[in-house]
Amino acid sequence: MRILLAEDDELLGSGIRAGLAQHGFQVDWVRDGVAAERELATGAYQAAVLDLGLPRQDGMDVLRQTRARRNTTPVLVLTARDAVPARIEGLDAGADDYLIKPIDLHELAARLRALVRRAHGQSDTCLAAGDVVLDPAAHQVLAHGQPVELSNREYDLLHALMLNAGRVLSREQLEQRLYEWGSEINSNAVEVHIYHLRRKLGAGLIETVRGVGYRIPREQA
Repeated sequence: MRILLAEDDELLGSGIRAGLAQHGFQVDWVRDGVAAERELATGAYQAAVLDLGLPRQDGMDVLRQTRARRNTTPVLVLTARDAVPARIEGLDAGADDYLIKPIDLHELAARLRALVRRAHGQSDTCLAAGDVVLDPAAHQVLAHGQPVELSNREYDLLHALMLNAGRVLSREQLEQRLYEWGSEINSNAVEVHIYHLRRKLGAGLIETVRGVGYRIPREQA
């Protein structure tokens, strides 16, 4: 799951990035509001953690500009501004959640998982497709009730497809969800991960839509 972190404090930012990485997130970190607004505009992120006291452009302005463009990326505001009016202003400006510094990284990770889940219309904490169950909190995948060992990339790709069940995701969209800045991406990387997922979880789980991309069919009620 790829997350944008906008935080100008070097010590705090590095700690959050490292902590979220341990929870399975791919984190791109920017240190000012101009860069945060630019990156959010790409639509490449499943969620964003946004400090309000950013240099060059205040985080509240970043949030307002992002929502003015009808960008629906879930945004969790992370700030030392703990007064109730400031929290109300942030939520009314388009924030989806609000955390006051100092933070607990386990709580931050759980809130981000919840934001992404709600953004995709998922009410259950676990995702299921046939006999495959993915538990984001435990970072675990079960097939026929048995745990299956996946690489981080395989897990992230499966998570993206299961969150978007019924929707075709192109190779480019999947690459955006799998790789943070500076990652070297082989031209057939997504295809290789799909191959391994089919081998581990069953050939029928992931459909190829020729010329478009891949999908996991939405189960019929």
